[in-house]
Amino acid sequence: MASWKRNLMICWLGCFTTAAGMSLVIPFLSFYIEELGVTGTSSIAQWSGLAFGITFLMGAIVSPIWGKLGDIHGRKLMLIRASLGMAIIMTLMGFVTDVYQLVALRFLMGAVSGFLSTAMTFIAAETPKEHSGWAISTISTGGVSGSLLGPLLGGYLSELIGMRHVFLVTGAFLFLSFLIVFFFLHEENHSAQAKKVQPKKVWKMVPAKHLIISLFVTTFIIQLANMSIQPIITLYVKNLEGPGTAHIEMIAGAVMSATGLAIIMAAPKLGRLSDRIGPQKTLVVALFAAGIIFIPQAFVTSAWQLLILRFLLGIAQAGLLPSVQTLLKQHTPTHVTGRIFGYNQSFQFLGNMIGPVLGGQIAAHAGFQYVFFSTSSLLFIACIWVYFHNKNEEVSEKRHLEVS
Repeated sequence: MASWKRNLMICWLGCFTTAAGMSLVIPFLSFYIEELGVTGTSSIAQWSGLAFGITFLMGAIVSPIWGKLGDIHGRKLMLIRASLGMAIIMTLMGFVTDVYQLVALRFLMGAVSGFLSTAMTFIAAETPKEHSGWAISTISTGGVSGSLLGPLLGGYLSELIGMRHVFLVTGAFLFLSFLIVFFFLHEENHSAQAKKVQPKKVWKMVPAKHLIISLFVTTFIIQLANMSIQPIITLYVKNLEGPGTAHIEMIAGAVMSATGLAIIMAAPKLGRLSDRIGPQKTLVVALFAAGIIFIPQAFVTSAWQLLILRFLLGIAQAGLLPSVQTLLKQHTPTHVTGRIFGYNQSFQFLGNMIGPVLGGQIAAHAGFQYVFFSTSSLLFIACIWVYFHNKNEEVSEKRHLEVS
């Protein structure tokens, strides 16, 4: 087996255990905040948005730093740091006594996190360009698979052993990721050139600067749209089914996992399609489809209708970030890949940070339905942005060829 394929398998397993651990707490985080003393639907929605978003504020700040250190000292070291740090902090969340302590730990989580993005950079740097679309889409299914199992397992465990104990289980999952990377992952293509590259020269080494900037903005919009829904999903399901519905955490977990199941099924196929027709076309179609599918989610009358639409959404989402990351891989020199991916991760974290806060505020002041409408609008904006940027790129390339 080729070394890049072996590392892909190991990183996939590490991403799976990390994502499973991180997503275990999602179905009941709003209920955990309520248990910590926050009352009222609007207040819970606002605190949930803050708890989700604060993690990504610190992540946005430190991602370029971790990307630079990964280029210089090796990306395996960054994977070890992220997995061990998250394991410790997640365990501590099970012992908080008020919502302020929880938010503080979520903030610290952002400072040490980044396992999934670093694994993506690791695979992008070591995979041949002709297989990059498939490899990046495949590694994304590792995180999605864990995210699929996590909410289901988290909803079940919260009823079985209590919410606080689930944080301890989550810490164990993250520690398992640390062990997998520490003992089994081997970095083979770390470039010595990275140590010689000065920070001011990184941007000069990128040939398609306008394309890279457009991809950063697209990543921000995608994550802003997607994450605006996260803090209100459990509350939306509770509102649809009624406050007295039994096993509400498990139902919410199933709704959230439906998207992940669809991504697992669709991502490898869309990755191969991206390698054939180009990631730009895949990205435009996926953005348009996702924008359409968000609209009817505002009009559902039961959790099962929402579940079906979330599954369809997952098929579209399978072509979003993997297409962006494939484009970054194709237009970035290998020895600065970590830094460029780090910058892109900062834009992703900014979307992750602002999205939940925005979604929580819209839900609190306008209602759940308007969160879906605003999300759809953002995705349509991104679709138009990417489409016309690609048209301009094609015109520029034709002019360049004519001059040549």
